[in-house]
Amino acid sequence: MPKMKRPEIDGDAPEIIESLARGLRVIEAFGAERRPMTLSDLAKACGLPRATVRRVLTTLRSVGYATSDDRLFALTPRVLGLASAYLASNQISAVLQPLMDDVSATAKEVCSLAILDGDDAVFVARASPARVFSAGIDLGYRLPLFCTSVGRVLLGRLDNTALAATIEAMTLAPQTPETITDKPTVVATIIADRTRGYSLVDREAEPGFRSIAVPIRRYDGTIVAAANIGAHVDRITTGDMIDRFLPPLRRMAEQAQPLIV
Repeated sequence: MPKMKRPEIDGDAPEIIESLARGLRVIEAFGAERRPMTLSDLAKACGLPRATVRRVLTTLRSVGYATSDDRLFALTPRVLGLASAYLASNQISAVLQPLMDDVSATAKEVCSLAILDGDDAVFVARASPARVFSAGIDLGYRLPLFCTSVGRVLLGRLDNTALAATIEAMTLAPQTPETITDKPTVVATIIADRTRGYSLVDREAEPGFRSIAVPIRRYDGTIVAAANIGAHVDRITTGDMIDRFLPPLRRMAEQAQPLIV
């Protein structure tokens, strides 16, 4: 089981509550593993002593955020309130949701919204037509920036120098046989996408899946999010994606810009 990436915490800063940071790491571990976990599993995943994790779990149980059968621990639905608080306070999601609903109804496909978080794109909103949407687009779902349409759009906010430095610092692990991992090529692709105003990624992030994304800008032109539509390669060509999906995505971005401050 891979160990979680530890966030950088300045333990010398007087305002930092390190116990809170450790508690959040334990909560995140459940999401990374997607299953109930033992105390030992959690300690290993978080890179924390068992005694520390035990205290965290005892606290989470006492306030209703975790449950246990004395061997396996799991989060309770109360944790959803934390995500709801973010979504309710996030202006981008609130502004884009009705516009995304329109795009989804027009395209008859799932429309998703992602923001930048470290080296990942994190999905914070979605809209679906009246059919069951595909797996892998849950809110909070994370994808690498360098090989996804939303990620490349988000990286397009950087100037060329900052972009090259950012890609150079990344580990470009192939997700499929089609994934581009040559760093100069990735940089050149993102610059080209920025120039044309959208990114189309074909089977680089997931086998048999392609997606197209556009930047979502705030009032001053700064890219703050990316919206995309994806589909299986058996259902649509790259040309059809540009013809069918790009126009409604662009209209949505234009409508949203003056509303995001």
